[in-house]
Parts: sequence; structure tokens; C-alpha cells
Amino acid sequence: MTKDRAVEPARASREKCDESDADASRGDHRVADLPSPARGRGAGGEGDATLLDRAKALRTRQTDAEQRLWYHLRAHRFMGLKFRRQCPVGRYIVDFMYLTPKLVIELDGGQHADEADYDDRRDRWLRAQGFTVLRFWNHDVLRDTDAVLERIRQVAVSLA
Repeated sequence: MTKDRAVEPARASREKCDESDADASRGDHRVADLPSPARGRGAGGEGDATLLDRAKALRTRQTDAEQRLWYHLRAHRFMGLKFRRQCPVGRYIVDFMYLTPKLVIELDGGQHADEADYDDRRDRWLRAQGFTVLRFWNHDVLRDTDAVLERIRQVAVSLA
């Protein structure tokens, strides 16, 4: 009986996804309803499960810059190092993380100009936890990927 109950929500979820795919094929492009009262900041009493759900959702909706950088960082392609993406750290979700030397890589788009105070607070907290934080603008990743990768390499070598 319990097994049947577990199957039903999964089936309903699949059917809902199928419906949204059908809507998209008709040109009805709706934004998915995601739990994000504070844009993934973990504020507002969100528990770890919600933060993890938010991180998973962010992995499916990467920006072009995140996709480009992840192509180079994933699967030990970059210097044989293991990077994670959209990873919860404390009450925050970081774009990319190399855990062993505690290196965080953040990609910033135009919206970050309005969120400078939040980014500063976040960076201070991450640094207090022993992380090194590197920030790059999305357009730098897209226009000069090699220079971004070189800077990441320099920092990773210095932390090793």
C-alpha cells in the first residue's frame, strides 16, 4: 500500500511535466513555480531540503556563462580537479565549488550590480568559513573563457 502511494506523486509530477512540455510546444512559455522567497539565499526560514531543491532547480536553468564554464570544469576536465555546481554552502548556494582547498567561483550578471551589498555580505561569510571566492562577470566568461580559466588555475595552484 505504501509503495503505491509513493508511485502516485511521481506519476502526477511526470504528468505535470508532460503538460508543461505540451504548453511550451504550443508557444506558452511559463516560468516554473520554484520555491524562492529570497532568490535562493536560504533566508526566510527555508530548511536545508528547500535549499537543496533550489540548488537542483538552478542546475537545470543555467545561464549561458554557467554552461560554458561548467563544460570546462565538469568531470575532472580542468586540471583533474573535482568541481561541483550550484552547491549549497551554509545558507547560500554557490555557482561552482572546488571543495578540497575551499575555492568558490561565482558568475555575476547584470543583476549583481543591484545586489552588491548582499554579495559583499555573502563573500565575507564564505571567507570567514575559510573559502576563497573568485568572481567573474558573465560577459568575461563568454568573451574570454581562456583568461577566466587561467585565473582559476592560478588560484587553484596557489591553494594546493
